Amino acid sequence: MTDANAKTKKAVERIPRKADDLSEWYTQVCLQAQLADYAPVRGCIVLRPYGYAIWERICAEFDRRFKATGHHNAYFPLFIPESLLMREAEHVEGFAPEVAWVTQGGGETLRERLALRPTSEVIIGTMYAKWIQSHRDLPILINQWANVVRWEKATRPFLRTLEFLWQEGHTAHATREEAAEEVQRMLGVYREVAEDVLALAVIAGRKSESEKFAGAEATYAIEALMPDGKALQAGTSHELGQNFARAYDITFTDADEQRKHVWTTSWGVSWRILGGVIMAHGDDNGLVLPPAIAPHQAVVVPIFRKGVEEVAAAARALQAELAGVCRVQLDDRIEQSAAWKFNEWELRGVPVRVEIGPRDLEEDVVTLVRRDTLAKERVARAHVVERMQVLLREIQDDLLARSKVDRDTRTMRVGEREAFVAALQAQRGYVLAPWCERAECERDVKAATGAVTRVLAQPAEQGAVCAYCGCPARVDAYFARSY
Repeated sequence: MTDANAKTKKAVERIPRKADDLSEWYTQVCLQAQLADYAPVRGCIVLRPYGYAIWERICAEFDRRFKATGHHNAYFPLFIPESLLMREAEHVEGFAPEVAWVTQGGGETLRERLALRPTSEVIIGTMYAKWIQSHRDLPILINQWANVVRWEKATRPFLRTLEFLWQEGHTAHATREEAAEEVQRMLGVYREVAEDVLALAVIAGRKSESEKFAGAEATYAIEALMPDGKALQAGTSHELGQNFARAYDITFTDADEQRKHVWTTSWGVSWRILGGVIMAHGDDNGLVLPPAIAPHQAVVVPIFRKGVEEVAAAARALQAELAGVCRVQLDDRIEQSAAWKFNEWELRGVPVRVEIGPRDLEEDVVTLVRRDTLAKERVARAHVVERMQVLLREIQDDLLARSKVDRDTRTMRVGEREAFVAALQAQRGYVLAPWCERAECERDVKAATGAVTRVLAQPAEQGAVCAYCGCPARVDAYFARSY
């Protein structure tokens, strides 16, 4: 075995079984599939080319939908003067423990500290105050793709890092109703991408008062369920009311000639949604990528037992044909065995492996191997392009269907305290229960179980009581521990 073969075989063997140690499995998949690597700065990662290619495809799916709904991309500074940040007290209080500060530039001590943006409502609101004068300037629909910094204590690739990549939309409207419609529209975009592109079944709804974004009047979110029973907040959309408009004096002259404050929103998705894809779909062999975001949707692996040149030529021809219907990679490296390549591409989650060898040439067939199930099928050479298109759609649909079944089977509805506490402590998934919506009750639930509300579902039934405290229930709420 060559050094390269030994290194890869050893790397694959270092990935534990997913069910045995999800945390270590996740970390090793991120590293060994070459998605990311640890940077020399604590809590920061380097996004490697393969990981970045996946992130680019996720970004493109969001960006296309943002633009289709009338939004434009822009960019705002990373640095926020302390005096600006402090003008919105509730927002500052919510982020204060995570803000990183710049106190020196070159050899000069700064007269005013600069915050590295934990989010951009402040700097964008300041600019909106300058740009908006009349109702004719509204609505403003802007998104930015950027990095942000939050000084986290515990970190994990993609799920929680000091610096991370995301998009943040910020809009300003003439009326509360327009702003509320925007918030729900973008929540719908998030849900669509999560399910139709990433094959992640999510729940969507309003966050509790305790869990909402600092400075918002209301926060809505999509939540995905992970294999360990924890929820992953995958995207948020916020009604900011006029809080930031008043703090940063964002006003306009309406058609009635009255000066009024705008109504603002913000909404964001970070690369933690990629972490959710890794964790939710992967298996003991590594990544399982939905075809919609896979950098390579198929990989052609020629099997060189005899007739090397003939097999290599057939593999190149096959790649050229498939390139018309999918993103396809040819792995014709001589120095590694076919089995070695199979392991590598399974680790990296390529949806379909295409095998072609001397026997296949003789019988005029190819072998297709699905990454999600590892099922093999032999397909007539003349039909492989047609079958590939169908197979990629099947894999995409099956991953979502499997995710929905997993979410639904691991959602337990309970109505009385003992069963409620036991279900949350077991941490198998969502617990849907009637709830009183009192902040002190949510604190007590968290102290007893480690869980909090994830989203609020629908109004509680008439006469229902809170599953934990017995007070009159106002809503049905999903509870779970979370990342």
